[in-house]
Amino acid sequence: MSDLLTEDQQELRRLARRIAEEKVRPRAAECDRTGEFPWDLVKVFAQAGFYGCYIDEEYGGSVGGVLDLVLIIEELSRACGGIALAVAATALGTFPIIISGTEEQKRRFLPKLASGEILAGFGLTEPAAGSDASNMQTTAREEGDYYILNGLKHFITNAGVAKVYTVIASTDQSKGVMGTSAFIVEDGMEGFSYGKEEDKLGIRASATRELIFQDCKVPKENLLGKTGRGFITAMQTLDRSRPGVAAQALGIAQGAFDLAIDYVRQREQFGQAIADFQGIQWMLADMATEIESARALLYKASRAIDAGEKNVAKLSAMSKLKCSDVAMKVTTDAVQLFGGYGYMKDYPIEKYMRDAKITQIYEGTNQIQRVVIGKSLIKEAQQRAR
Repeated sequence: MSDLLTEDQQELRRLARRIAEEKVRPRAAECDRTGEFPWDLVKVFAQAGFYGCYIDEEYGGSVGGVLDLVLIIEELSRACGGIALAVAATALGTFPIIISGTEEQKRRFLPKLASGEILAGFGLTEPAAGSDASNMQTTAREEGDYYILNGLKHFITNAGVAKVYTVIASTDQSKGVMGTSAFIVEDGMEGFSYGKEEDKLGIRASATRELIFQDCKVPKENLLGKTGRGFITAMQTLDRSRPGVAAQALGIAQGAFDLAIDYVRQREQFGQAIADFQGIQWMLADMATEIESARALLYKASRAIDAGEKNVAKLSAMSKLKCSDVAMKVTTDAVQLFGGYGYMKDYPIEKYMRDAKITQIYEGTNQIQRVVIGKSLIKEAQQRAR
């Protein structure tokens, strides 16, 4: 795919790969074991300009876009999918400000986010409102110069380490999702706190906690866009951010494949390297083919978003679906190729399989992605028939 990238994008990818190998990989096992958030690497990513790659220059970013973000996350995830979330999850929390923020809001928050001075999070999921956002229980009512938020969001990436959160809450429960609004909630606001840190199967280097709102006072100037457009902002955000999940999944798949092919070349059985067996070669061929096809779809979706194409929801969902399914298949096969060693934590490959699983779940399960794709296909067919 290199011939389809600009020189600047190829240079960005080389930089991300070097940082991944020199800085991220040596810390991956320790952060996975302890659950430590990698603040030292956040500084490295900030100095490299990773946080501003999708933010306009006038707000402190660069001339990049979603594809640039995808290239960075893919390379970082080859070394550690959990650590890569320090960049990816901040992008998820930042996109609503880019999409729906006022000029004042953009100038207030985006420069700090672009520089990596602060991180962001995105608050949509609730205990009773995962795939079903219409069941949202978090509310926001007007009171003087404030909105008063009550409720909680859970499974929120970057919770507790981010300073800014874009949160979706109901301002008119009688209207369902069309009665929701988006808010910028800042760390330290009265009535805002965090729940316990979750003990996760994978991506353990990322912070995952609840956001708790108990009469949380959010100034009216922190309303994102108009009231009643919170769900629309959230969906437009996911259209932009799902390629980031896809990139995380793709990087995990590529990283697992790299380890697997090195291992089978060295591992001997029956007097020869197991890479010499046709059955092993067929597994490797399938893994490599799936990775390359997933990468082509992901880059296509990213370019469509950067080009400002309308109705990118289908391509975005396709990229997330394909890449995450490939990640789960490739990492499972990689563990199989390692045999018994693949099941042991002394070897790094089992971590890739644990990290891969979440990519099929968050930012919309893959079952939901299929619903998005299916509805888009039907809508397109109806439009052609008119």
